[in-house]
Amino acid sequence: MTFADVTFLPEDPAHEAEIEEINAEAFGPGRYARAAYKIREGGPHERALSFVALHDGSVIASVKMTRVAAGEGRALMLGPLAVKPAFKNRGIGKHLVKLALEAATRAGWPAVVLVGDEPYYGPLGFSRIPRGQIAMPRPVDLSRLLAVEIEPGAAAKLTGMVDHEDRVAPPAAPEAIAAPLVAAAS
Repeated sequence: MTFADVTFLPEDPAHEAEIEEINAEAFGPGRYARAAYKIREGGPHERALSFVALHDGSVIASVKMTRVAAGEGRALMLGPLAVKPAFKNRGIGKHLVKLALEAATRAGWPAVVLVGDEPYYGPLGFSRIPRGQIAMPRPVDLSRLLAVEIEPGAAAKLTGMVDHEDRVAPPAAPEAIAAPLVAAAS
């Protein structure tokens, strides 16, 4: 099998069972206790920005993207990224990350964050988020919190607790805060 034998496609609902099998094999039952999983269970992932790799019609790898928020910042969280063991070390995972980042850029997202290893993700544009800038809902090695900025300065807007965007109220617009004050003063 060569890289040319792999087909990359946006994720489809029909892929879900195979994706779950790959994630179970890659991360085991402990995946449910991870900080990133806790965030992902807060709402749906962005299927249009998530991708699979197929070989002979079967899913051999996948990557998902989920909307997150922290402070005034909004981003996508990349992961899980998983490749079946027989297909590792062939560039499939890195190509899935590249596709996901390109899709995030086209969709206008300002940044992408993840929990992962800098030696793997660094060459793909990710760098460490300053220690203490963000927090996760479960314990995590803070040196593994990485981000890639699509829009300059976007990562600095991510502050405090990271959560699924569906569980975070949108930041109040200044005029929405000022309107009750003006009305009360009248």
